[in-house]
Amino acid sequence: MRHNRVIVWFRNDLRIADNETLTKAIQSANEVVPVYCFDPRMWMKTELGLSKTGGVRTGFLIESVKSLKGTFQKIGGDLIILQGKPEEEVVSFAEKIGASAIFFSQEITSEEKSVDKSLESAAFSKGISTESYWQGTLYHIDDLPFPVNQTPEVFTHFRKNLEKMAKIRATWPSPSRINYPGVVVNFDTESLPSLHTYGLEKPESDSKSWMEVEGGEQSGFGRLRSYFWGKDLLKVYKETRNGLIGMDYSSKFSPWLALGCISPRFIYEEVKRYEKERKKNDSTYWLIFELIWRDYFRFIAKKHGDKIFNIQGIKSHEDSWRRDRSQFEAWAGGMTGVPFVDANMRELNATGFMSNRGRQIVASFLVNDLGIDWTWGASYFESQLIDYDVCSNWGNWMYVGGVGNDPRENRYFNILRQAKNYDRNGDYVRIWIPELQAIKGFDIHQPWDLSTSQLRSLKIQLGHTYPQPLRKIPTLEKAY
Repeated sequence: MRHNRVIVWFRNDLRIADNETLTKAIQSANEVVPVYCFDPRMWMKTELGLSKTGGVRTGFLIESVKSLKGTFQKIGGDLIILQGKPEEEVVSFAEKIGASAIFFSQEITSEEKSVDKSLESAAFSKGISTESYWQGTLYHIDDLPFPVNQTPEVFTHFRKNLEKMAKIRATWPSPSRINYPGVVVNFDTESLPSLHTYGLEKPESDSKSWMEVEGGEQSGFGRLRSYFWGKDLLKVYKETRNGLIGMDYSSKFSPWLALGCISPRFIYEEVKRYEKERKKNDSTYWLIFELIWRDYFRFIAKKHGDKIFNIQGIKSHEDSWRRDRSQFEAWAGGMTGVPFVDANMRELNATGFMSNRGRQIVASFLVNDLGIDWTWGASYFESQLIDYDVCSNWGNWMYVGGVGNDPRENRYFNILRQAKNYDRNGDYVRIWIPELQAIKGFDIHQPWDLSTSQLRSLKIQLGHTYPQPLRKIPTLEKAY
């Protein structure tokens, strides 16, 4: 159907490259009006009293929307900013400007899909049609070699099925021009919000942070160019990906992927180009492997629906979790008395980022060592992470909590063994826990093993300058 004027409603697809929704709108309409609506429900308080979207991620989102607005202005258009419930504000705006259709990208989880349904219903009542498109995964949902409701529960089975029987679609090209109606200029629209709009403060800049990133499609492209082509680091990705210190031990694409500033298919095509022009090895494959993991959690979420948010998980396990608020707050604040856990949590709180290895370690400590409700941990990550992705976050927390898809029961991460493998000399802990900097070597990971006189000589008093551990943790001998 040919339209005169349509709206493209952006959410987690804040880009013009490889954006099927935008491309289809441009192809089917004389005029296209891009819109982003800041939904106040993103900043509602959780059960824990936290904003669902914290300051770091909010800042990155605002930067990304601003960047998209600038991109459209360069190709003859603009991005209209609205604030309020999209099912009300986007439909109302469409009616005001005489748009006959609203185009948008499909989401997966229930809160977002409820908004979609309400928007479609409200639009229909006004005689406005809607069109939605599947985006955000490496493999398109229509190309899966199985129905979504039969998505394999075990990742290896999922991956092998896809690699053997499915193809990855080519990316959509970036539009070079957009036909934007001048009439829109006459309507009152919102300006970009600030952190203060949502009662948030800009986190203080931390000199220890190496995670200095800016939101937006062009910044995402810049990071990819630097990591792949400038510094030529893709060829060692598999060897370095479990690092802890610095910007370049891993790709750090996740913040841009989470908001759709770059697409997984774009990254895939760049990997394939790198393999042709530079080098093909286990590391180049491993980055694609991680993108397949991302797809896996998305299709598992679509298969199981709200079960991924339930305390029983998809295994319907009995709820036997502890809900000790003081211990949870010690974990969240990086004050458990277990240095490797605390260092990772302090990095998260200061920067909005934590390594993949760190996420597994702190999650395991919360649920396995402290026995605390895994959904509290998932909710805290939702608020704090700059790269929060609903499916990956809740899927991974289910995994660690033993209520998800992990074929191995009771996956436990021995904190000291992890520390020995990934921070043997304590360099990472020393960065984030200055109270313990004077302790040499691996001893920094187990200050409780030092004598009182040794600690006193270093001006350290456990329980005063640094907490006593919340609980005794297993020695190095235990697995994982």
